[in-house]
Amino acid sequence: MIELSPIDISGHTFLAVTVKLPKTTLLSISNNKGYIMCGALDVKFLNDKLADRKIIAARAVGVKTIDQLLNAPLESVTYEAEKLGINKGIIGKDALLKMI
Repeated sequence: MIELSPIDISGHTFLAVTVKLPKTTLLSISNNKGYIMCGALDVKFLNDKLADRKIIAARAVGVKTIDQLLNAPLESVTYEAEKLGINKGIIGKDALLKMI
C-alpha cells in the first residue's frame, strides 16, 4: 500500500510518502528541491554514481513512521545537502527547512 499526504512544517508544504512492503516500510518526505528518507536510501550511491545530478538528500535509520523520520537525527547526507548546511546529526524537519 502507498500513502501520500501533504505535511506542513513552519508554513511550508512537503509531501510524505509511505510505501508498505513485505517486512519493511519505505518512508520519504520531499519538496521540489530535495528529500529525506529512511535507511533504504543509499547516500554513497548518490554521491559516487549520481554526483552529476546534484541530489539533495539525507537518510535517517531506524525510523518506522513519518513522525519518527521528521524527528530523527540524520545518519548520512549527500554532498549537495551539506552545501545547504544539512549535516549529519540534525533532525529531519530541520533538514527539510534548509531545502526551502
